[in-house]
Amino acid sequence: MDKEQILSALAKAKDISGKRNFNQSFDLIINLTGLDVKKQEHQVDSFITLPHSKGKKAKVCALIGPELEEQAKSVCDSFILSDAFDRYKDKKEIKKLAANFDFFIAQANIMPKVATAFGRVLGPRGKMPNPKSGSVVPPNANLKPLYEKLQKTVRATTKSAPLIQCGIGKENMDLNDIAENALTVYNSLLQVLPNEKHNIKGIYVKLTMGMPVKVGEKTEAAKAKK
Repeated sequence: MDKEQILSALAKAKDISGKRNFNQSFDLIINLTGLDVKKQEHQVDSFITLPHSKGKKAKVCALIGPELEEQAKSVCDSFILSDAFDRYKDKKEIKKLAANFDFFIAQANIMPKVATAFGRVLGPRGKMPNPKSGSVVPPNANLKPLYEKLQKTVRATTKSAPLIQCGIGKENMDLNDIAENALTVYNSLLQVLPNEKHNIKGIYVKLTMGMPVKVGEKTEAAKAKK
């Protein structure tokens, strides 16, 4: 897969989707083969930092002790101090919290408290603070670089099916930036798949309300030239 192939697929996806009354998201879909996702060694779960914006702000909530309170106040979208964890006894409240934020940061020395208070809801939703994304931090951490990194971070995971789907931009963005985001996801996945590109069956891009377009598929114009 190269940048020109992605650009061609992005342009086609935009064309066939037509104009909508909202700013649609571009998704990258990668179908995998030769993997049994029930086996742990075949599961993919990577946090990938994109070179460009995803086109949508990621909301970040910090679950912290008093050491990081001042920073969390100025950097994050919201924060909950460890002394207030016991206020979240109602599962509905935690579900609401999980729905409102894309990432959760946690202070490492209170992770057991975080797991006890929020794990039963955040865990199944894949939103527990994760060391892979750098979201489990020491009490003296600098939160601003992490917050900025999370704005460009996507999670590529196989979950229960052999495919990966993640957002790579919005339709009002420069297609070059979206293509570079897609390439970054693709190249990052090659490093974690056991048989690299041989585990990739097909790559597609699609807009929210559009049909998937296969990357690398020859257009009618290109076929006519043959």
